[in-house]
Amino acid sequence: MKYQKVQKPIDEREKLRKFRELDDAFAQALRQLDDPESDFDIPTGPPVRSLAALEQEDVETQQKEQQQEQERIFKQRFEALLREYGVGHDDLAELIEVLLGYGVWQQDVVPVASASKTP
Repeated sequence: MKYQKVQKPIDEREKLRKFRELDDAFAQALRQLDDPESDFDIPTGPPVRSLAALEQEDVETQQKEQQQEQERIFKQRFEALLREYGVGHDDLAELIEVLLGYGVWQQDVVPVASASKTP
């Protein structure tokens, strides 16, 4: 069986004295906080952000992750197409330069795929 310390009952005067000490200490702390000349150093944590800001940050993070995933999938598909048709990166760059040079494509304009019929 564990030893249990029996606490003496605190009389009302002692309770009142402790309450006054606590109240005085609290009042002094409040005065120090209100005094602009006080060099009372209060530890502060990181700035508090609102729930809306945290949710916005989560949405932005998810959008960024989705964009990265889409880019990764596009690169995989693009590389697979190049391998399938046996086209190298240099050959593709040369083809694009020719199309731009002859005005078939315009710089900074996305070309639209056209359905061409071959005889």
